[in-house]
Amino acid sequence: MLCTRCRIRTAVTDDGLCTFCSGTRPPPPDGAMAPVAGAGLGLGPGSGPGPDSGGWGVGTWPRSPVGLSRAVIALLGCVIASDLFVIGAGLHLRGLWEGLAADESLNIYTGPGLRAQELYDRAGAAQTAAFLATGVLFIIWFHRTRRNAEVFESGVQRMGPGWAVGGWFVPIANLWFPYRVASGIWEASVRLHPDGGWRTVPKTVLNLWWGGWVVSVLVSRIAVSQWDRAREPEQVSDAAALVAAADALDAVAAVLAIVFVRAVTRMQVERDGTRQAATVPERAAPGATAP
Repeated sequence: MLCTRCRIRTAVTDDGLCTFCSGTRPPPPDGAMAPVAGAGLGLGPGSGPGPDSGGWGVGTWPRSPVGLSRAVIALLGCVIASDLFVIGAGLHLRGLWEGLAADESLNIYTGPGLRAQELYDRAGAAQTAAFLATGVLFIIWFHRTRRNAEVFESGVQRMGPGWAVGGWFVPIANLWFPYRVASGIWEASVRLHPDGGWRTVPKTVLNLWWGGWVVSVLVSRIAVSQWDRAREPEQVSDAAALVAAADALDAVAAVLAIVFVRAVTRMQVERDGTRQAATVPERAAPGATAP
């Protein structure tokens, strides 16, 4: 029977939990050594790759996601600003099309109508640029946190580190694969109990972020399809309203993404601090005394 919590490993306890989820993990195999303290998330001396750190990467030491998270959050703020910009420009353009629907003698292809369309086009270009830049940096941050998760708890990972990048580009599956990767990151980044027992943190932030992202993507595709098919003024007006709603959902998804990035980054920093503290006693040789 599989563990009732992680659904990955075999249950070994009476309440249906595996060794990891129940906090009864066995000791490391003979000859295994704990990581050396100080080779952690880049928050103190000795945190960078060097002769004493052994380098970075899966199976060695985690890398700090802090700097990347700050950059991602800043760009997500740009996405929100561009969404608000395009919403305002789109609603203004929609008002002109509503006027044309009520009075067909109006000409919105010159003067104010032409300027409104140009403003909307510029807003759309700014929105696209912000989205692409944020997407690239977010995937870099996402991949780093996935590699860190492999160091913290490789046993709870459902998909390999490569899927932290490739999962976003697989049609249809990109609505599910990144969530599976993020779920493994979340579980591995949770700080353990002082006694080393497994601790769970509700995935509310993770689920809200992913749900907001999926809804935003689906509504956006529907809105763009309706906008492309619109021919009559009433159709264009309705499509513009739906596009504005999709942009609003995108802004909400960006806010939820900021919360998610902050939460995972904080969890990994805390987890690495616990890991380093636990390895300090192992660095000192038995019976060693201070000079």
